[in-house]
Amino acid sequence: MQTFSKRSERLSASLGEEKETTSNTNKKRETSVSQRLTNFVLFMYHQLISEQRSQIFALLQKKIGRKEIAAIVGISQSTLSREIKRNSTSSGKYIWTKAHDMAMQRRKRTVKNARLSDELVWRIKEYITNDQWSPRQISGYLRKSEGIKVSHQSIYNIIHNDTTGELAKHTRHKMKYRHRPKGRHLPIKDRLSIHERSKEVDGKRFGDFEMDLIVDPDQHAILTLVEKSTNMLLMQKLPFGKQSKPLAKVVRKLLLPYKDCLKTITTDNGPEFAAHKDITKFLGVPVYFADPYCSWQKGAIENTNKLIRQYIPKKDSFEHYTDKRIMSIQKKLNERPREKLNFSTPKREFFKHVL
Repeated sequence: MQTFSKRSERLSASLGEEKETTSNTNKKRETSVSQRLTNFVLFMYHQLISEQRSQIFALLQKKIGRKEIAAIVGISQSTLSREIKRNSTSSGKYIWTKAHDMAMQRRKRTVKNARLSDELVWRIKEYITNDQWSPRQISGYLRKSEGIKVSHQSIYNIIHNDTTGELAKHTRHKMKYRHRPKGRHLPIKDRLSIHERSKEVDGKRFGDFEMDLIVDPDQHAILTLVEKSTNMLLMQKLPFGKQSKPLAKVVRKLLLPYKDCLKTITTDNGPEFAAHKDITKFLGVPVYFADPYCSWQKGAIENTNKLIRQYIPKKDSFEHYTDKRIMSIQKKLNERPREKLNFSTPKREFFKHVL
């Protein structure tokens, strides 16, 4: 009986040790997972995007405390403090548009990337195929965790140069732009930079328009124009595709009824807008060009194009969209209540200024 009791005690002790060991292992595993998750979240927000900066600006205007702002935006207090310190004006004011410009300029001045080693290229491919990380995520992670400077563009080049197409399959957008025709566009002659534009173009003044195209897989195009303060949309299918001269004529036709109200037009650097001087000559309005890859500088038209895609999916060919159908889409969007307008409609607010 005593022998059995001792065996039981040894067995219990053994089980206890095993249980404790298992528990410790689980705790270590949980800690490891938690740490990786924390590191991932930190890296995701290490470099702020324009939407986060505009959110910080709005909350500062409302006198919200920094601790609460950091929690709302989803960044650490140290990241917030560093952002405000580095990207405020000389007078100490934090204005999100200027803050974003300063951050972008600083990024351009960073040291050029060193030649990628075979081992690093292999690791990058692993992140893409196994974890489905984007080039920006990989670039940010390597910089933050290991101090390795690899631009996201260099990683895109790795994907482009993969002749098997395997890497492209694991990217979010399947790298659809791989199939676009190669070749560089000539710079637009006599273009006016967005930085020459008046600071009054803040989305509150009436008469400032943004211009863009939406394009189908066969390169058919629809011109879109939006008045920034009211979100009023004008759109028309382009019978000659993306040719600049015919496009300029369509712009003149759409905006002519409102010529007396026009103050500025802002667009991107696509060669389809090369005939901007024709627009200026006919309508008497300057056409400004945003910086390359800075779609946030013309946010009104970018957001409107997303709304249009509710009615015209990206994979659809425009050949089957009649002018009548396109006008119907324009009407629907212009009569949709917007929170920005206190739930009035773009059409109602636009014609308050015109009539």
